[in-house]
Amino acid sequence: MKNKKWISLATAVVLAVTALPLGVFAAKKDEAKLAKVTLNEVAHSIFYAPQYVAIEEGYFKDEGLDMTLITGFGADKTMTAVISGEADIGFMGAEASIYAYQEGATDPVVNFAQLTQRAGNFLVAREEMPDFKWEDLKGRKVLGGRKGGMPEMVFEYILKQNGLDPQKDLSIDQSIDFGATAAAFTGDDSADFTVEFEPSATALEKQGAGYVVASLGVDSGYVPYTSYSAKTSYMEKNPDIMQKFTDALQKGMDYVQSHTPEEIAEVIEPQFPETDLDTITAIVKRYYDQDTWKENLVFGQDGFELLQDILEDAGELKERTPYAELVNTEFAQNAS
Repeated sequence: MKNKKWISLATAVVLAVTALPLGVFAAKKDEAKLAKVTLNEVAHSIFYAPQYVAIEEGYFKDEGLDMTLITGFGADKTMTAVISGEADIGFMGAEASIYAYQEGATDPVVNFAQLTQRAGNFLVAREEMPDFKWEDLKGRKVLGGRKGGMPEMVFEYILKQNGLDPQKDLSIDQSIDFGATAAAFTGDDSADFTVEFEPSATALEKQGAGYVVASLGVDSGYVPYTSYSAKTSYMEKNPDIMQKFTDALQKGMDYVQSHTPEEIAEVIEPQFPETDLDTITAIVKRYYDQDTWKENLVFGQDGFELLQDILEDAGELKERTPYAELVNTEFAQNAS
């Protein structure tokens, strides 16, 4: 009797041990079926909430994609990664694709999906200014963005719309690296204002080191601020991956359109481990309330022409580029 019990126990152990590798093997086999795609994002910001919803909710895996996310810290670096092949898809301002095209790119980087329809940065002052007006920047020093980048161009566009000359009426420091302006603002009190993305703007407020006095997204109006792009050759070679990627993104867009800021914040919280949930929620609500995210991913021609207007206004456009050369709406229009 004891022998039978021992034999049964031994058999159970053997089965458990042999089943484990089979389970692991099966999981690895499933992973192998996923198509690998590398996405390089210009920055890691709550501004891009729909993308992180798509990641956290498993929409990319549901579409059969094994997506690797890398942060480039600047549109120039993200574009370099796409052109070199280090990244399959880039997420940045569409102005980068125009610059590359103007330089004579033989394999143009084409925009296929637009995520944000407003600027995502804010003007932060050292003091509370409840009655702030843009003319208050006259004679002041502002920590701005890189020359030719969307943050800086939209900032200058707003200044001009409000009768200010960016070169003569104020001093804009464009020497500080992307993402380092908040630290520079707290470390050196020579600047009166800084232009910040989230979570830096809210972090400065929490420290008592600054106060948001204006939203560039509100004051600039609807602008095609960030979009997804890939080399023409990659898109032609991998239409299935392109469609699956766009489908996953659209599901993320649908989620933010149908859920509250609180629900969105809870989903994307793992993407921002250094930021507490209350802060994430406040930032999501700020973007949510100003209608930051499009309902669909279609990059329309009106938006592309407005972008070129802004580039021309900033003196960054050699000649206008035809919409059809740098925008492909096929995947966004077919997204489900």
